[in-house]
Amino acid sequence: MKKILFSFLLLGQITVAQNKIEKDTIKSTELENVFVTANRSATLRKETPVAISKITSKTINETKAVAAYEIINKTPGVLMVNLGNEQHMMSIRQPMTTNAYYLYLEDGLPIRPMGIFNHNALLEINQFNLQNIEVVKGPASSLYGPEAVGGTINLISLKPSINPEFKFGIQADQFGYRRIQVAGGTTIGKVGFHIAGISSLQENGWMTYSDYNKDNLNARIDYNISSKTRLISNTMWGKYYSDMSGGVNEEAFYNRTYKSTTDFTYRKSDALRTRLTLEHDWNDNASSYITAYYRDNKLGQNPTYGIKWSPTVNPTTATGEVNSNNFKSYGAIGQHTQKFDFLNTKIVAGALYDYSPVTYWAYLLEMKATLNPGIPGKQTVNYYEITSERPDVRLTDYTADIYNTAGYAQVSINPIQQLIVTAGARYDNMKVDYNNALDHSTGTKTYDKPTFKAGINYNPVQFTGIYANYAQGFSPPGITYIFKAKPGTGGTTGKPAEFYYNLEPATFNNYEVGGWLSLFKGKLNLDYAVYYMEGKNELLSVRLPDNSTDYRSVGETSHKGVEFGGNYKIVNDQLNIRFGGTFAKHTFIDFKVSDNPTDALQNLDGKEMPQAPRWSGNSEISYYPNWFPKFRTSLEWQSVGNYYQDQINTVKYAGYDIFNFRASYEWKGIEIYGNIINITDKLYAYNVSRANTTSSQPSYTAAAPRTFLIGLQYNFSLRK
Repeated sequence: MKKILFSFLLLGQITVAQNKIEKDTIKSTELENVFVTANRSATLRKETPVAISKITSKTINETKAVAAYEIINKTPGVLMVNLGNEQHMMSIRQPMTTNAYYLYLEDGLPIRPMGIFNHNALLEINQFNLQNIEVVKGPASSLYGPEAVGGTINLISLKPSINPEFKFGIQADQFGYRRIQVAGGTTIGKVGFHIAGISSLQENGWMTYSDYNKDNLNARIDYNISSKTRLISNTMWGKYYSDMSGGVNEEAFYNRTYKSTTDFTYRKSDALRTRLTLEHDWNDNASSYITAYYRDNKLGQNPTYGIKWSPTVNPTTATGEVNSNNFKSYGAIGQHTQKFDFLNTKIVAGALYDYSPVTYWAYLLEMKATLNPGIPGKQTVNYYEITSERPDVRLTDYTADIYNTAGYAQVSINPIQQLIVTAGARYDNMKVDYNNALDHSTGTKTYDKPTFKAGINYNPVQFTGIYANYAQGFSPPGITYIFKAKPGTGGTTGKPAEFYYNLEPATFNNYEVGGWLSLFKGKLNLDYAVYYMEGKNELLSVRLPDNSTDYRSVGETSHKGVEFGGNYKIVNDQLNIRFGGTFAKHTFIDFKVSDNPTDALQNLDGKEMPQAPRWSGNSEISYYPNWFPKFRTSLEWQSVGNYYQDQINTVKYAGYDIFNFRASYEWKGIEIYGNIINITDKLYAYNVSRANTTSSQPSYTAAAPRTFLIGLQYNFSLRK
């Protein structure tokens, strides 16, 4: 761990409370990381009763990542699943899932409003604008609200430097990927600014029909009104377009025939987020801030996951969809932090208001399916072709106004020197006023719930500490699920459309113990967590034989596991060994899916959840030779264990182990670097899934062959 001083200097947006702690801890000799995310204010590790990890600017800079998953997967207990072209899903105390059980923050503010979760939200992030990343594992709903269940990821952006700084870089690989990136900033008098931009382009890759381009620009301006008052403006603009190649069948995967079945599917995103924050120090023990923000997001798709094809009904025909999901947000969040001498008490309290109008529509595509040779009923598709666009046949068509309001408070006390007790509560209310054009209905859906947490930290000596906590999680169903027509209804079926108005919010109770240990004068650092989380009414996506999806929010689940991580510096700090991983099991406890005796799937009691490896881990050895200054090299191991492909536990995917190599040398501000991803050219898939029938065929999200990335970066600074 690094000294507190350095951790503070690297924080993306420092609140008043952070400034006070910095003053106190600069004088300290403790080797301790400081976290913002866990308690919404700068907090020492030994005061934080949760499993939390920080990815430092050093790690981010050395990774030279193409996509965020390369960085985030270095966190113990986290598996960010690459779906290609920076698209992704997540696994933190949950199976690999696209469900709304993760909260993605940008400098502490959610990237999406509650109710409009998107598992691909991190593709909008500018990797060249990251200062550090904080990951909270387990529920944090009592502070951050619904969707903060499996984990919370806070991406902290770069802030203006005191002295002029500038960096420019290019990188490319042998599969047609290239990126240009530039950033710079300084402080002049009372005003500081920082600007960062990237432009990425992928053409003619290893997988057919897999091009994409992404442009991002971030700008931040800090105005120090006085020594006690600051005004901070932060704006992000992003534009993204990607082909959607989708998965490949089993034969194509093992033959490395990386051919997409479509040449028309796509995903595109236009995003704008801007915020203005006023911070004020009332005195050394009190601080406040208020943030007003605006979001404007447009997401359009012709998705591969929307293609429905049955090998047994009409195998030469299929259907798809074009959809558009657009929203704006107008909101504000305010927070006050107060400290008292009595028992070293600290109180954090705040409130949020968010108004987000949203529109969503989807219409039908009729398709022809050209088949590969095979056994009837077990055939696969070689190519889909659109035969007719049917904007007259709406599959989904609604508008909604979402009103989110919340209030939260957290208190920590220090009754004895080694013991810190923390308790927190939050109340959330999400009201949805909707107009569903398909069934001509209007109405209001309200989801509200108080959530609580309580924890203790015990630090008997300076080099070790333990904690225990209980935390609740809460996640209402995303409105995109509520207004989808149920399979077999609507469209051209001749049956009136039926919807998921009765989906219930998912609730969670998490019980956890953990701790940290620092030995050999901070050269060896370890942390661990043991958790048990029970869920009720989790959203279950039942994949049907034609690739359509039916949704349920019933039953109970259990999630239990052990997470561990460590870092060891040896040979005069020239060699750094980082290791981490998780052993976990995710199970359906009481999950009745259907009362219909003719349905193939009745219940999932006792089954393991699919796409839920019991083991995953990431470790790395880095070498910084004293005899060759400013040179570094590292070898990374990413490991994912086996898991069931389907919900009825009939077929497993074996998982994978891959190795990545990175090296860099810097001379007079010029850095040249190279990454080799998948050194051994391992054949593996990021994700494998199939429907719950014996005739269903698996879909493989194929991973890239061995990839060579090279880059050049110029770093200029007048820092003294």
